[in-house]
Amino acid sequence: MKKISFRNDVLPLKNTLYRLALRITLNTAEAEDIVQDTLIKVWDKREGWDDIESIEAFSMTICRNLALDRIKKADNQNGSLDAVPFETPDAASDPYEQMIQKDRVELVRRLVDSLPEKQRSCMQLRDFEGKSYREIAEILAITEEQVKVNIFRARQAIKTRFKEFDNYGL
Repeated sequence: MKKISFRNDVLPLKNTLYRLALRITLNTAEAEDIVQDTLIKVWDKREGWDDIESIEAFSMTICRNLALDRIKKADNQNGSLDAVPFETPDAASDPYEQMIQKDRVELVRRLVDSLPEKQRSCMQLRDFEGKSYREIAEILAITEEQVKVNIFRARQAIKTRFKEFDNYGL
């Protein structure tokens, strides 16, 4: 078993933790605070690191729990990811295509934001962070089957709603 180093094993998780916290809280400032709190909590538990199978899963679980506590406290899920910068794809050189592409990305963001928290978290961890079903199950404290169901439902909901918007221009 390798020795866990805060600098080499925990700090590099900062961006992953931020994206997870942001996906749950939908608020950049809250997400940044949650990452700081997560890093502090992980550091405070350093005496038990040798007993932890995956420091990444451990850190992400703490991050998720802190984020869920924050939104329960605030009791407000009306935020959005508007503050996240939009990267324009190089492929669309014509301004009209760029606008269409930007609108579609924004629509998908809004659709993902509107999903129930567990579906959002599963999708974030799988599709954006590349985690395995087993890792997601461990982080979210649910079964692998529940992870698969949540991801399937999230993707179906986004696909259905996206088609509705695309077909009717709503």
